[in-house]
Amino acid sequence: EWSNSDKKEVEEIILQLSEEGNSNASIGTILRDKHGVPNVRLVTGERISQTLERLGKPRKLPEDLMSLMRRALRLIDHLSQNSKDIHNRRQLELCESKIRRLSRYYRENNQIDSDWTYKRDQLRLMVE
Repeated sequence: EWSNSDKKEVEEIILQLSEEGNSNASIGTILRDKHGVPNVRLVTGERISQTLERLGKPRKLPEDLMSLMRRALRLIDHLSQNSKDIHNRRQLELCESKIRRLSRYYRENNQIDSDWTYKRDQLRLMVE
């Protein structure tokens, strides 16, 4: 490996970037572009999300589920302005279906609470 980054130093940067509100993917990109860490897993031996959990800063919901929920929220906002847009109404249905399937997977693997459910009316509170 050509990077001479220290494990402790990388963990501190991950923690700092997480507190600034960056997602796991953007943390990895920042580490690669600005700090010369080609692969966090090679340096720390674990994924960024696992590092955050070990350091006591776990995410409430997995990142892919949150991005789908943000997408659904954007579609809901769009459809409130454009009620006859049937194509994006279908896209919202597909997005919500993905959210339900993914949440079922995460509930079965105990990554989210077993009583967590997707509710469109509470979506804005969960995302923001």
